[in-house]
Amino acid sequence: MSEADTKMPKTILDLNDLMYYGKKVLMRVDFNVSINNDGLIGEDYRIRMTIPTIEYLTKRGAKMILMSHLGRPTSAQDSRYSLAPVARRLSEIMSVNKVRFAPDCVGPYVEKEIDEMNMGDTLLLENLRFHKEEEKNDADFAKKLASFADIYVNDAFSTSHRKHSSIYGTPKQFDIKVAGLNLKKEIEYLSMMKDNPPKPFTLVIGGVKITDKIGALENLFPKADNLLVGGATAYTFLKAYGVKTGNSPIDHEHLSWVSKALSKYSDKITLPTDHIVSSSQQVSGSASLIKGDIPDGMVGFDIGIETSQLYSSQISAKRSGTIFWNGPMGLFEIGLFSNGTINIAKSMALSYWRGSRTLIGGGDTLEAIKRAGVSEGEVSHVSTGGGASLRFLAGNQMPGIEVLDKN
Repeated sequence: MSEADTKMPKTILDLNDLMYYGKKVLMRVDFNVSINNDGLIGEDYRIRMTIPTIEYLTKRGAKMILMSHLGRPTSAQDSRYSLAPVARRLSEIMSVNKVRFAPDCVGPYVEKEIDEMNMGDTLLLENLRFHKEEEKNDADFAKKLASFADIYVNDAFSTSHRKHSSIYGTPKQFDIKVAGLNLKKEIEYLSMMKDNPPKPFTLVIGGVKITDKIGALENLFPKADNLLVGGATAYTFLKAYGVKTGNSPIDHEHLSWVSKALSKYSDKITLPTDHIVSSSQQVSGSASLIKGDIPDGMVGFDIGIETSQLYSSQISAKRSGTIFWNGPMGLFEIGLFSNGTINIAKSMALSYWRGSRTLIGGGDTLEAIKRAGVSEGEVSHVSTGGGASLRFLAGNQMPGIEVLDKN
């Protein structure tokens, strides 16, 4: 796998403040958040992370035009994917101006809305994916978006691995294209971890999919001092190690890769020794603590008490160095299977307060720390993009970042 060197592009801080005065700024954000049937936003972390950039620019007289996708709508008539609730939420948490909302992202109505903007105004465009041209990186669609503004800003790290119109085709139309403050912070933290992590360097890997993590692990293994494995990912490692895993999910496609990793880095990898198992993931079901092999008919849904204590003590004992956590230790949404994940979250906070750099990637992991009563301020950095952060750490191409340096 070839490694792409993603260097820091120019950011909004590199331009003279007067460059923004009276100018229209088109900013790609990632407001792909969960919205319930009542139009209420679930976790709004991605929304809040864009506010420093928005306020930095509006205070310097810019007219802010925000664009984002939401979900995977099949048609523009599907109101479940409208960004209108996001505009309301952003208005509630912005300290100054309210956010206006355009019911489309291109067309005469949008042009009229933009023409009527005053300095310091913020306008959120409707879901980009209501137009199929967005995901196709359609040149005409990209030009239409670019025609709205004088300056382009990317503050959407979590979508920067995609070659979509708003991420790649649109910035190519601009002479002035820079990174926002959130994108800057993501690149700084992840580059530090990829290239020169302060030692000791601990990886805590959980979740379900191994596929997404392989590239990142191949890059990080040589630099890491130890890897703590949990979640469904652990059962593939245990299977490759010769432990019986019952009916637990196994990624058979990547068993051989896991076997090679175990033989090459056996001194660095720690696997669960006990498990919380059940024959069912029902909330009303029963669970057992099993040490060693998992019996047939049983599924592992969380790391066991012994493993949880071992992992927690290894994490919380750190008073320096770097810890990266991606993926929960079990099916933490159900109380019976939440203990391992909650203990890891609390240990990450303790290690942070003791002086370690702690990084968290992935929406599930962010939800897990909230459930454990750990705030975002009790970790060094929470990445807005789980998949994007793993791709970045793997050294994969990040078109949305690389395009910012192209004239």
